[in-house]
Amino acid sequence: MSDLYFGADLFGELDRLQRQMASLFGGFPSSIRSGSAGAFPQINIGSTDDSIEIVAFAPGVDPAKLEVSLDKGLLTISGERAPSQPEARGDDARTYAQERFAGAFRRVVELPQHVDPGKVSARYTNGCLMVSIGKSEASKPRAITVQ
Repeated sequence: MSDLYFGADLFGELDRLQRQMASLFGGFPSSIRSGSAGAFPQINIGSTDDSIEIVAFAPGVDPAKLEVSLDKGLLTISGERAPSQPEARGDDARTYAQERFAGAFRRVVELPQHVDPGKVSARYTNGCLMVSIGKSEASKPRAITVQ
């Protein structure tokens, strides 16, 4: 019987394969448990007993240009981030590196079924969009008395 060797970075390879598949088929929403490498804004998703907490890291975005919507279990965050510097003037201006994303963006996250669309709040502070979505009462943990 031969030993199988998967290498030190099996999960890295699986992540690379997932990114390639996503780029081929594009446009599918990410689930609450997966992320998209290179997506903007980057997000953290967590949970408390009462809510799903999402933080979208979007520095340099005008809050007036942010749109947040929840429809059929999909949370959509969209907007536009202006370039960090005004466009260069003249034909001799060159850009050597541009790592900061600028332009329109749209991020869709599939939420679990037990969220309550009537309990959603969003606020933008210090470049972070914080979205809190309450859970339905039936999904909250509860103590059961043993008789």
